[in-house]
Amino acid sequence: MHIAIIGTGNVARILTPKLLEAGHEVTLASRHPGDHQDSLVPVVGLRDAVDAADVVVNATPGRNSVEELSSIGPAAYAGKTLIDVGNAVDDSWELVYPHTSLAEELQQALPDAHIVKTLNTAAITVLADRSLVGGGGTVFVSSDHEGAKATTREFLAALGWDADSVIDLGGLLSARGAEHYFLMFAAVMRGIGTPTFNIQIVR
Repeated sequence: MHIAIIGTGNVARILTPKLLEAGHEVTLASRHPGDHQDSLVPVVGLRDAVDAADVVVNATPGRNSVEELSSIGPAAYAGKTLIDVGNAVDDSWELVYPHTSLAEELQQALPDAHIVKTLNTAAITVLADRSLVGGGGTVFVSSDHEGAKATTREFLAALGWDADSVIDLGGLLSARGAEHYFLMFAAVMRGIGTPTFNIQIVR
């Protein structure tokens, strides 16, 4: 797959080498592509990245994601799988969308995109390298588009997530649970003094 990651921060830097190792082509999107001469992969403008991609990953700060991704117009995302890994919180770590979710807000702004929520319930270091925690844990997906879910499972497999460790929560409405879990994640992180942990669903 040709994967465009929107954003050049910590999430993009951690995901990129893993995706390259799995054989995917990766491009990063930045508002200032010329500032990233040392990148492992090409860094281009947002529209160029989205136009060339099979899959788009939102790795922008969640509170700014809707505005940033919408800046090139919703038509650019028509028919594309858009994997949203963001948590929309403010400087006080309070939810920006307490009655909905970032994923739903993106779907409303980009109605013809196939939005999938995943990779937001643990630190990105853990989600990109399951070996950091015992048992690896569980990752979740939410989407109204079955084809996009299947594509996202391929994306997750590139990061080492086997089928038994991926739980389908249902439609995009269920992204509220995954996103609102951020409050619990933050509380646990403070309680144990480290972000290196994950949820494990035990049946």
